[in-house]
Amino acid sequence: MPVDPAFARFDMARLYDAFNHHGEDGDFYENFPEAPCRVLDIGCGTGSVTLRLARRGHKVTGVDPAEGMLKVARAKDEYCLVDWVQATASTFELPARFDLAIMTGHVFQVFPDDAETLAALRNIHRHMAPGGKLILESRNPLNRAWEGWTREKTHEQRVITGIGPVDVYYQIKDAEGEHVTFDAVFTIEATDETLVSESRLRFAPAEAIERLLRTAGFVEVDLRGWWDRSPYSETSPEIIAIARA
Repeated sequence: MPVDPAFARFDMARLYDAFNHHGEDGDFYENFPEAPCRVLDIGCGTGSVTLRLARRGHKVTGVDPAEGMLKVARAKDEYCLVDWVQATASTFELPARFDLAIMTGHVFQVFPDDAETLAALRNIHRHMAPGGKLILESRNPLNRAWEGWTREKTHEQRVITGIGPVDVYYQIKDAEGEHVTFDAVFTIEATDETLVSESRLRFAPAEAIERLLRTAGFVEVDLRGWWDRSPYSETSPEIIAIARA
């Protein structure tokens, strides 16, 4: 499965943190472990949540297939707290076994079908310590969040150190069944350069997510609807699955 240019290319990955912030979700993941443990962050991206956990004293490994994102993450890890691994979720091989695995930033939605999702989940399950937990998140398709992904509703600008003002907006290209395809369009004001990255996400329903986790070997799947740990319902913005290995 190819990696989106926005993540693979460093000239686009370096813009990521300016437009993507981990607020309540970052607090949820950072505070979830009750004691120091071994944490696996799959699809760690630029490492924002990864580093928050490492700074709390956890032994953390970040896995991501995108070279550009990992370059940004490594640059932020000035004390070398994290073991950064470039690999896909279905192919990474590590000697360690983990007490907690996380998939933040809706990375679960990049897997296009059941086969690729199960390949990733089964590989993660193989790397879990007995009783370890996996947490993943996916947007609730019943909310149809993609209908708001238009230029008019998503346009914003940030001033980025060393780059200057950068504009971004998102634009839907296609929505069919569980899949939504859209462009992220960045414009760098100083050079008038436009960078475009196409993404395709799967909006799987809650029952499919639970089924896939159980098929991969996870048990006691608990579904939550928001970062305050409220139970999942049809009106929840998120599907947050907490599954035990």
